Amino acid sequence: MSSKTRLLRDDDLRQLLVDKGIRVTEQRMVILRELAKLRIPTSHPELTERLAGAGLDRATIYRNLLSLTEAGLLVKTQLGDNVWRFELPHMKSTEHGAHPHFVCNDCGDVACLPESAVALRGEAIRNQVAEVQLRGRCVACVRA
Repeated sequence: MSSKTRLLRDDDLRQLLVDKGIRVTEQRMVILRELAKLRIPTSHPELTERLAGAGLDRATIYRNLLSLTEAGLLVKTQLGDNVWRFELPHMKSTEHGAHPHFVCNDCGDVACLPESAVALRGEAIRNQVAEVQLRGRCVACVRA
């Protein structure tokens, strides 16, 4: 497992917060731990459901997702279904967390694709953040 895709330890997550000048709180650590574990773009409702036993309410999770995104620790992605999803850019990408996603047309599952799956060239896009999305049917839906 490469250092770009390995699961981040608590010390790594704390350091991300400290580096951005954000106070380390248990709520932020719980949210970052879960996103690091999931490794895929995750919506606020999905995260709220997964953290139901952690004692965090929907509003607390949402406020923290927004503040972590504003600080540049999370990337907020909209995959064409009007649902914002959040992920740790440090898990997959070295540049702004931008990488392509595959979205299943049938079940809606989202998968992160390697950056090398899409090569963008040209001076005009060098300093732009690009969101690339591929759609189709996932293996599970094809087999069903």
